[in-house]
Amino acid sequence: MKEWIKKHQVTEVECIVPDLSGAARGKIMPASKYTDGHELRLPRSIFLQSITGDYPDELVDRITPTDRDMFLKPDESTIRLVPWVEEKTAQVIHDCVDENGQAIDFAPRQVLRRVLDLYRAEGWKPVIAPELEFFIIEPNTNPAQQLQPPIGKNGRTEIEGQSYSIDAVNEFSSIFADMNEFSEKQNLELDTLIHEEGLAQMEVNLLHGDPLDLADQAFLFKRTVRAAAFKHGKHATFMAKPIANQPGNSMHIHQSMVSLDKAKNLFSTTRGTPSKLLLSHIAGLQRFMPSAMSLVCPYVNSYRRIVPGMAAPINFHWGYDNRTVGFRVPGDEAHSMRVENRLASADVNPYIAIATSLACGYIGMKQGLKPGKPMSQSAYQEPLQLTRDWFQSLQNLTECQPLRDVLGDTFIDVYVAVKEVEFDHFMHAVTPWEREYLLLRV
Repeated sequence: MKEWIKKHQVTEVECIVPDLSGAARGKIMPASKYTDGHELRLPRSIFLQSITGDYPDELVDRITPTDRDMFLKPDESTIRLVPWVEEKTAQVIHDCVDENGQAIDFAPRQVLRRVLDLYRAEGWKPVIAPELEFFIIEPNTNPAQQLQPPIGKNGRTEIEGQSYSIDAVNEFSSIFADMNEFSEKQNLELDTLIHEEGLAQMEVNLLHGDPLDLADQAFLFKRTVRAAAFKHGKHATFMAKPIANQPGNSMHIHQSMVSLDKAKNLFSTTRGTPSKLLLSHIAGLQRFMPSAMSLVCPYVNSYRRIVPGMAAPINFHWGYDNRTVGFRVPGDEAHSMRVENRLASADVNPYIAIATSLACGYIGMKQGLKPGKPMSQSAYQEPLQLTRDWFQSLQNLTECQPLRDVLGDTFIDVYVAVKEVEFDHFMHAVTPWEREYLLLRV
C-alpha cells in the first residue's frame, strides 16, 4: 500500500468505515502519516448513530458506556483513488477491531463476513450482483418543497416515464460520462446503465462477483454517482421514494452459489434446472424475509415504495422470469442459475442487505425448506403480504431467533435500537399530507 500511494503521488488518505446507514465515516490524514503506520482509532459509538445524528442512550450505556475507542484495520485490497477531488487523494475501507484484535461484531462489514464464514464452512461460495436504482433531480435545499425532475440538454424536463430509452439517458450524458470515468478509476465494475420507469430514474448493474467486494463497490458507487451529479449542478438520490406518484428506488440482489473451487454452480442441476439447494434457498427467503424487512427497507420512506401499482413487489411469491414477484429466477443457462431478491430499497446499507438476503437463504438450505409453487401469473394481483408498518417490522426482527443466530444478537439489538430512535424522531414531525387533509377537516 505504501508503494501504491507513492506511485500515484497521493497526498491525502480518506480512512473510511461504512456505518450502519451505509454512510462513510472516518478520518482524512496526510498520506505520509498514514504510511508511517500511525494508529487509527474511532469511537465505537459511530455504529450507534442514527441517520438523524441521535443515539439510543440505553444501548450506548450497555455496549460502550465510556465511548471506548476501536482500532481501524485497513483492508489493503480496497485502496482506490478518489477521482472527483482535485488533490491526489486515496480512499481505503477499514475494518474495526477491539484492543484484543477481535472484530467489532456489530459493524456492517463484519456482519457480512460472519454470514460468508457460515457459507464457507459448508463448502459454499455465494456470488452476488446488485442492481441499484436512483433519480437525477434538480438541487433541493428546502425539505418542505417537492423534488423536481432535472432539466436535460434539450432544456426540458421529462413529463412521463421513458423506460429503456437511450435518448432519455443521453440527456444527461455528461453526468454518466463522469460516472463511468470515476468508476473506472476506482475499479468499480459497471455492467449496464438503463433508464427506469420514473422521471429521470436510472439503474446501474454491477458485474457479479464476491459478496464482500460487491458490497464495497455498491457502497462506493453511491458516493460516485452523487459526486458525478453534483459536478454538473444536479443531485442524485437513492432515497426509496423521493417523488410522489413515481416508482421507488430498489436494490435488486442477484444471488447464486458455487463450490469453493468455483467448478460448479450449486443452484443448477446437470440438466439446467433449479437444484434442491436453490429451491431451499428460495424457501428461506420466503420464510425469513418477512422478519427481515426492516433490514432491507430501513426507513419510514422505504415503505412508501411498497404500494400496489408502482412496479415494486408486494408479496413473497417466487417465479421463473417473472418481474412481479419478490423472488425471481431469471430464465438463464445452467452456469448462471440464480435467484433475484427484489425486495430491498436502494436506501439500504449494501453490506446489511446482502448479508440479510444470504442469511435467509442460508437458513432455508440448512433446514431443507421447500418453497411454495412458482407464480406464473402477475403477483401484483395477489394480496399484499409485505408489512407497510416500519415499527412492526422492527418487532418482527427482534423476535426472529434464526436471524439472530446467523447475523448476531448484538448486531440485531444495535440495529433495532438505532431504528427505534429514528422512528421516535420521525414521530415528532408533521407531514404536508397531515396539514393538507387534517388541518381544517377534523
